[in-house]
Amino acid sequence: MQHLAARWKALWNPDRYHGWGKSRNYFEGWYFKIVSPCERHAFALIPGISMDEQGQQHAFIQRLDGKACTSAYHEFASSGFKPQEDRFEVRLGNNLFATDQLEIALPELSGQLIFKDTTPWPSALGAPGIMGWYSFVPFMECYHGIVSLHHKLEGQLSVYGEPVDFTGGIGYIEKDWGKSFPSSWIWMQTNHLAQTEGACLMASVARIPWLGSHFPGFLAGLRLEGRLWAFTTYNNARLKVHLDEPSRTVQLVLKHRGAVLEINAQQRGGTGTLAAPISGAMAGKVNESLQSVIHVRLQEGQTTLYEGEGRHAGLEVAGPVAKELV
Repeated sequence: MQHLAARWKALWNPDRYHGWGKSRNYFEGWYFKIVSPCERHAFALIPGISMDEQGQQHAFIQRLDGKACTSAYHEFASSGFKPQEDRFEVRLGNNLFATDQLEIALPELSGQLIFKDTTPWPSALGAPGIMGWYSFVPFMECYHGIVSLHHKLEGQLSVYGEPVDFTGGIGYIEKDWGKSFPSSWIWMQTNHLAQTEGACLMASVARIPWLGSHFPGFLAGLRLEGRLWAFTTYNNARLKVHLDEPSRTVQLVLKHRGAVLEINAQQRGGTGTLAAPISGAMAGKVNESLQSVIHVRLQEGQTTLYEGEGRHAGLEVAGPVAKELV
């Protein structure tokens, strides 16, 4: 009964831990992106828990260095994974991850950061997060949540033994939970859109299994000057996808109620390899770039509301995208 109550509360608070009472075929992880104010350091940190089909469990922290294009997988005993029921706060060994801070104690990265002016995805009655009413569907392969679209960083980290001041830098937090990542997906994100303070973009497209069939589900949000422009499957937006593999470019065109969002994301630089969940086990692999560039244009009618490029962009193109999503 206690587990059911905790899972019910988490349903209305996507940032919290959802795996209460789970013991197999389940994963949950949070994605923390941090970029220093000098923009010479960009990292992604992913704490999480893995439970395979046989019930073998372990916790982990993945680290992606977006500049050096390296990654590491730090494994912990599942007993060291300690989430709170009433808020998003997960302690993992000497590490702490929460809505408003992180404390990291890895050999290559250590210290504490405070997050200021966090920006969650808006919630509404019947739509507790970015997935809208799909949040209530009990058989989804994977669920997604946005903890903070954009926030400021305060604090210092030791990076490979050298002190780096992250005060004035920018951060982003999202999460996933469920059984497996989709068979194919596109994901992109940037907090460094030119010519506007506090702007950010997140977009994803994935093959969603559904009652013996499947469909291309999508979520996209562009935040400009305090307003969030949302384009999603459940708000009846429309999507076109184009993939140009030779140039490593993905184009998304999204339309909703007279607004058109055009996104052109190009992978630049190298990538780091991250583990991805398959039936709860971290057995899959995905290459992620934090050096990509995203060109964004938002129009409403004949008026261009914004046009510019996003730097330090995360970009993943995984699985048979050309076959399943284009």
